[in-house]
Amino acid sequence: MSESELVVVSTFGSAIEAEIARAVLNDAGIESTIRTDNAGGMYPPMGDAELLVRKEDFALATQAFADLST
Repeated sequence: MSESELVVVSTFGSAIEAEIARAVLNDAGIESTIRTDNAGGMYPPMGDAELLVRKEDFALATQAFADLST
């Protein structure tokens, strides 16, 4: 992902849920990344997983999720 301010578009209860949502954004052509606390890779993700997008892509990302429910 290029350097830009990243913002949280959604928070999920697990990294797997975040990966599914990330696939939705990828299909829409929106780059994203997932942030979790996994103790530097030593443990499975502990707690929530945040899905981040560039600040300028935030509106497109939220619209991509809204389009799923229609």
